[in-house]
Amino acid sequence: MRVGTEESVVALLGAVPRLGSSIWTRAYLRLLLYGDTTCALIACACVLGVRLTAGVFIPIAEFVLGFGLLVTWPITLMLAGAYRRRAHGEGTEEFKAVFNGGVGLMAATAIMAYATQTAVARSFVMAMLPLALVTTLYYRFRMRKRLHRKRAVGDYMRQVIAVGHRESILDLVVQFRRQPHHGMQVVGACLPPDHSMNVDLDGIPVMGSFGDVAEVVANSRADAVAVLACPELDGAALRRLAWSLETARTDLFVAPALMDVAGPRISIRPVAGMPLLHVEHPEFGGTRQFVKSVFDRFVAGLALLLLALPLLLIVVVIRLTSQGPALFYQTRVGRGGKEFRVVKFRTMVVDAEQLKKQLLEANEFDGVLFKIRNDPRITRVGAFLRKYSLDELPQLLNVIRGEMSLVGPRPPLPDEVAKYRTDVRRRLVVKPGMTGLWQVSGRSDLSWEESVRLDLRYVENWSLILDLQILWKTWSVVTRGEGAY
Repeated sequence: MRVGTEESVVALLGAVPRLGSSIWTRAYLRLLLYGDTTCALIACACVLGVRLTAGVFIPIAEFVLGFGLLVTWPITLMLAGAYRRRAHGEGTEEFKAVFNGGVGLMAATAIMAYATQTAVARSFVMAMLPLALVTTLYYRFRMRKRLHRKRAVGDYMRQVIAVGHRESILDLVVQFRRQPHHGMQVVGACLPPDHSMNVDLDGIPVMGSFGDVAEVVANSRADAVAVLACPELDGAALRRLAWSLETARTDLFVAPALMDVAGPRISIRPVAGMPLLHVEHPEFGGTRQFVKSVFDRFVAGLALLLLALPLLLIVVVIRLTSQGPALFYQTRVGRGGKEFRVVKFRTMVVDAEQLKKQLLEANEFDGVLFKIRNDPRITRVGAFLRKYSLDELPQLLNVIRGEMSLVGPRPPLPDEVAKYRTDVRRRLVVKPGMTGLWQVSGRSDLSWEESVRLDLRYVENWSLILDLQILWKTWSVVTRGEGAY
């Protein structure tokens, strides 16, 4: 199996039909094991091959050490947690485990070489192990993308029974359907005892009440139970539910009442024999904010330098194809409610703002935003610029001036902010961004409530690592041109 090509992987992965979670998980783990071992084999063959080509004599000890790598590599990754089922499909836990395992093996090999004064291990530490690590990370990345594509068509999903009130279950169903890469599919629901079994849950059957969860799981052969925040299920009820699911080894997920708070801010602290959930406050200043600001301005300045000629070409094309200036300035609201002038490439006719009043009734957005999929004010060149978000590149100047960030909530208009509820104004405690969770999660196809929820999630959980992840995903979203109008 060659890393970087998917033929053999696709053949194996595609050979597994829509089976239960435990069956496809075992098949997927076997593929990871075979692939990781193949990555180690490739690294070993490359290093030894280069040395043989260069005419370097290779003692038998190095061949033995290379064979030991093939055996040790997957074992090291397993000890680091790279084969945990919960790590696959989303998040950075899988890649962190692979990285930690690889670095740990490199450190152990270097220490052993130093302690035994063995020179034979140097090529392993300096070339073979790093190559195996990079190759394995790339293989895991390709496998994750393949898994996401499988889940997008309904394969490799975990069957979930949702337990809670109607509104919470409906919200969970919408989120799972919108983001199938999580691999969770609600197949049934359990409502409070006083609810009718004929409640409409968007096609999800109501299979029982809170007291019937274990029986419902057994009958539906579900893989997991998701308990949503509700007063009826207190600590004692959850404990009994967990006991009833132990025999079948069914996973239990409990949603806290405080939503959209990421793991780094949450910790469990036992106090007086009770596990208390401690939630740290988000940081909006200090060293982390300073590092983010320096990073934003450095990357924005570098991007302007590298994109100078393409930006000049866009200016020329805009001026040649429509009347009016190439740049468009508009007042937006930034951090703390402070207004600033955002700069973009002009994508509409010059009198677009005056024509907006005539098009208010054609607004297709369900919130305070104004959006029309086929807006007649957009020029032909402007439609192309919007599709690939090229019209937003001049905002790099706003980033350098400190008015915006590379990543953050969408910069709103003053009339939009005037309609904000108290909780929505939370978006204004950080700088607006050129891209954000809204950009990589659907762009203009998102509803108003969904875009606000994503912005608030970013505000509560922002970090430089999250910014890097969003910037990485933005590239693929923008190049596909989906959800932009």
